Amino acid sequence: MVSIATWNINSVRLRMPIVERFVTEHAPDVLCLQEIKCQEHQFPHEAFEKLGYTHRAVHGQKGYHGVATVSKVPLREFSRHDWQANGEARHVGVELLGEGKGMILENVYVPAGGDEPDREVNAKFGQKLDFLERMARWADAIDRPTMIVGDFNIAPLESDVWNHKALLKVVSHTPVEVESLQRFMDAHGWSDIGREQIAAPERYYSWWSYRAKDWKANDRGRRLDHMWASPEVAREVTAHTVHEEARDWEKPSDHVPIITEVAL
Repeated sequence: MVSIATWNINSVRLRMPIVERFVTEHAPDVLCLQEIKCQEHQFPHEAFEKLGYTHRAVHGQKGYHGVATVSKVPLREFSRHDWQANGEARHVGVELLGEGKGMILENVYVPAGGDEPDREVNAKFGQKLDFLERMARWADAIDRPTMIVGDFNIAPLESDVWNHKALLKVVSHTPVEVESLQRFMDAHGWSDIGREQIAAPERYYSWWSYRAKDWKANDRGRRLDHMWASPEVAREVTAHTVHEEARDWEKPSDHVPIITEVAL
């Protein structure tokens, strides 16, 4: 059995106190972080070492983006893909060597895509669609049991957002983004673990804007964070939990952590 968590932490150094709280309370074997906003030498290695996460793969850059996978079980860095095609640190892949041996775990931070859902007037939106297309071409050649987790920055289903009609023209829920994400899913036959375990249209959000003074009362959430798996891995999933309580912690991220347990 191996438990894997994903969390867009929105600056790992700033939010190390709530990371420590989360891993102390829930103790995932592996934690995949996105938007760490630091270079590898600035990453809080010592803090994670003390928490028992003695195996780490960090792909960071100065001030922005960045991903890190920290683990209690042995792993080795497996890959770094530049799906953004501009050198940004948005992916790191590892191979598990202990519990879950042989499984590949991909940690990705898909670009947000700016504000205007039109690549002609918003280059960031075009970069997001191109990122997804490169991911799809990569996924077409996967030949090992794999999980891909992280901040996909797309809420694909109607029930993945607080108001489907209101958000159809809002970046993260537009039809063109949903279609691009579907092409990526089809390229490998991924299973969307979240929606297999918490079936639509049951409420399921992982992100709430900082703009809302009271995120709970407002509850304008979106499911932007995902955990997908190869079919042979998805069949072994035993639990999947969303930890909304973390959105209420001191100096929270705007995302909350998700955990999947797999009987490998």
